[in-house]
Amino acid sequence: HRAAELDETGTEALPRRTPAPAWLPTAKGEEGDFCLRSSDCAAGLCCARHFWSKICKPVLREGQVCTRHRRKGSHGLEIFQRCQCAEGLACRLQREHGPADASRLHTCQRH
Repeated sequence: HRAAELDETGTEALPRRTPAPAWLPTAKGEEGDFCLRSSDCAAGLCCARHFWSKICKPVLREGQVCTRHRRKGSHGLEIFQRCQCAEGLACRLQREHGPADASRLHTCQRH
């Protein structure tokens, strides 16, 4: 079996707990705070890429422009990610009264 580690006084040393990194938030992040995942952010926010880091951004509300991804995994290619639409909303092609190709914008709309 393994020998116990001894400190300078010759007594058995207790294992040291590694402290959390100083940049890791202790409370839920607010809008603009750095994050690693959406659970790091306060309610109504998600963790999304902003340049080469990730920050807490607001979840999208009805009528706001959203990003519709044609291929699974393409979300990771954006340097300015948007959050998903809020619960009860879906990202759909904006309905316009005019030429069919007038708008290719997607917005958060009720199901």
